[in-house]
Amino acid sequence: MLIRVDTLDKLNVVAEALINLFDKGYLVILLRGELGSGKTTLVKALCQALGVMEPVSSPTFSLVQEYLSPSRGVIYHLDLYRLSRPQDLEQIGFTEYLDSGKLCFIEWPELGRSWYSMLHIIVDIESESGNIRNFKITTNDAEDA
Repeated sequence: MLIRVDTLDKLNVVAEALINLFDKGYLVILLRGELGSGKTTLVKALCQALGVMEPVSSPTFSLVQEYLSPSRGVIYHLDLYRLSRPQDLEQIGFTEYLDSGKLCFIEWPELGRSWYSMLHIIVDIESESGNIRNFKITTNDAEDA
Protein backbone atom coordinates (compact mmCIF):
# COMPACT_ATOMS: atom_id res chain seq x y z
CA MET A 1 0.00 0.00 0.00
CA LEU A 2 1.26 3.45 -0.84
CA ILE A 3 -0.16 6.49 0.94
CA ARG A 4 0.87 9.98 -0.09
CA VAL A 5 0.28 12.87 2.29
CA ASP A 6 0.94 16.54 1.76
CA THR A 7 0.21 17.86 5.26
CA LEU A 8 0.77 16.57 8.77
CA ASP A 9 -3.00 16.65 9.30
CA LYS A 10 -3.35 13.75 6.87
CA LEU A 11 -1.11 11.40 8.88
CA ASN A 12 -4.28 10.02 10.44
CA VAL A 13 -4.89 8.13 7.17
CA VAL A 14 -1.53 6.39 7.56
CA ALA A 15 -2.24 5.75 11.26
CA GLU A 16 -5.62 4.16 10.46
CA ALA A 17 -4.06 1.84 7.87
CA LEU A 18 -1.43 0.71 10.35
CA ILE A 19 -3.89 0.26 13.22
CA ASN A 20 -5.90 -2.10 10.99
CA LEU A 21 -2.74 -4.22 10.67
CA PHE A 22 -2.13 -4.14 14.44
CA ASP A 23 -5.54 -5.80 14.81
CA LYS A 24 -4.28 -8.65 12.58
CA GLY A 25 -1.32 -9.36 14.87
CA TYR A 26 1.36 -7.14 13.35
CA LEU A 27 2.84 -5.59 16.47
CA VAL A 28 6.40 -4.81 15.35
CA ILE A 29 6.62 -1.79 13.06
CA LEU A 30 9.90 -1.01 11.31
CA LEU A 31 10.20 2.63 10.30
CA ARG A 32 12.72 3.35 7.56
CA GLY A 33 13.56 6.67 5.98
CA GLU A 34 16.19 9.35 5.78
CA LEU A 35 16.92 11.66 8.68
CA GLY A 36 14.02 14.09 9.00
CA SER A 37 11.65 12.03 6.84
CA GLY A 38 8.99 11.82 9.55
CA LYS A 39 9.52 8.57 11.45
CA THR A 40 9.01 10.11 14.89
CA THR A 41 6.20 12.32 13.59
CA LEU A 42 4.39 9.18 12.41
CA VAL A 43 4.86 7.57 15.83
CA LYS A 44 3.36 10.70 17.40
CA ALA A 45 0.32 10.42 15.10
CA LEU A 46 -0.06 6.72 15.91
CA CYS A 47 0.19 7.31 19.65
CA GLN A 48 -2.36 10.10 19.44
CA ALA A 49 -4.74 7.81 17.54
CA LEU A 50 -4.22 5.15 20.23
CA GLY A 51 -5.06 7.59 23.03
CA VAL A 52 -1.58 8.12 24.47
CA MET A 53 -1.71 11.21 26.67
CA GLU A 54 1.96 11.80 27.48
CA PRO A 55 4.29 13.65 25.10
CA VAL A 56 5.88 11.48 22.42
CA SER A 57 9.48 12.26 21.54
CA SER A 58 12.36 10.69 19.68
CA PRO A 59 14.22 8.05 21.68
CA THR A 60 17.49 8.82 19.86
CA PHE A 61 19.43 9.34 23.09
CA SER A 62 17.42 7.21 25.51
CA LEU A 63 17.16 4.40 22.88
CA VAL A 64 13.72 3.36 24.20
CA GLN A 65 10.61 5.33 25.17
CA GLU A 66 7.61 3.72 26.77
CA TYR A 67 4.06 5.03 26.39
CA LEU A 68 0.71 3.90 27.76
CA SER A 69 -2.34 3.57 25.56
CA PRO A 70 -5.77 3.02 27.14
CA SER A 71 -6.66 0.61 24.34
CA ARG A 72 -3.30 -1.13 23.70
CA GLY A 73 -1.44 -0.97 27.00
CA VAL A 74 2.30 -0.38 26.90
CA ILE A 75 3.83 0.77 23.61
CA TYR A 76 7.58 0.66 23.01
CA HIS A 77 9.33 3.18 20.76
CA LEU A 78 12.92 2.30 19.94
CA ASP A 79 15.56 4.15 17.95
CA LEU A 80 18.57 2.08 16.88
CA TYR A 81 20.38 4.94 15.12
CA ARG A 82 23.17 5.26 17.69
CA LEU A 83 23.84 1.54 17.99
CA SER A 84 26.55 0.01 15.86
CA ARG A 85 26.85 -3.69 16.75
CA PRO A 86 24.36 -6.52 17.21
CA GLN A 87 25.74 -6.96 20.75
CA ASP A 88 24.36 -3.49 21.53
CA LEU A 89 20.88 -4.86 20.85
CA GLU A 90 21.43 -7.64 23.35
CA GLN A 91 22.51 -5.12 25.99
CA ILE A 92 19.27 -3.13 25.71
CA GLY A 93 17.11 -6.27 25.93
CA PHE A 94 15.95 -6.02 22.32
CA THR A 95 14.55 -9.56 22.22
CA GLU A 96 12.38 -8.88 25.27
CA TYR A 97 10.78 -5.89 23.57
CA LEU A 98 10.11 -7.86 20.39
CA ASP A 99 8.69 -10.83 22.31
CA SER A 100 6.59 -8.71 24.69
CA GLY A 101 3.38 -8.98 22.68
CA LYS A 102 3.22 -5.17 22.81
CA LEU A 103 3.41 -2.66 19.99
CA CYS A 104 7.03 -1.90 19.11
CA PHE A 105 7.81 1.04 16.83
CA ILE A 106 11.44 0.78 15.71
CA GLU A 107 13.24 3.61 13.98
CA TRP A 108 16.45 2.80 12.06
CA PRO A 109 15.68 -0.95 12.29
CA GLU A 110 18.44 -2.23 9.99
CA LEU A 111 20.81 -3.37 12.76
CA GLY A 112 18.15 -5.76 14.10
CA ARG A 113 17.42 -7.31 10.69
CA SER A 114 18.07 -10.89 11.86
CA TRP A 115 15.72 -10.51 14.87
CA TYR A 116 12.52 -9.84 12.91
CA SER A 117 11.15 -13.34 12.45
CA MET A 118 7.70 -12.49 13.83
CA LEU A 119 4.93 -10.80 11.86
CA HIS A 120 5.96 -7.22 11.26
CA ILE A 121 5.18 -4.16 9.22
CA ILE A 122 7.73 -2.24 7.16
CA VAL A 123 7.02 1.45 6.62
CA ASP A 124 9.32 3.10 4.10
CA ILE A 125 9.02 6.88 4.21
CA GLU A 126 10.15 8.97 1.28
CA SER A 127 10.29 12.76 1.42
CA GLU A 128 9.48 14.99 -1.49
CA SER A 129 9.52 18.77 -1.66
CA GLY A 130 7.59 20.63 1.00
CA ASN A 131 5.68 18.41 3.40
CA ILE A 132 4.91 15.68 0.86
CA ARG A 133 5.64 12.21 2.20
CA ASN A 134 5.12 8.82 0.60
CA PHE A 135 4.47 5.97 3.02
CA LYS A 136 4.98 2.51 1.52
CA ILE A 137 3.47 -0.03 3.90
CA THR A 138 4.24 -3.73 3.50
CA THR A 139 4.39 -6.76 5.75
CA ASN A 140 7.06 -9.40 6.04
CA ASP A 141 4.67 -12.14 4.93
CA ALA A 142 4.11 -10.36 1.62
CA GLU A 143 0.60 -9.27 2.46
CA ASP A 144 0.10 -6.07 0.55
CA ALA A 145 -1.04 -3.80 3.30
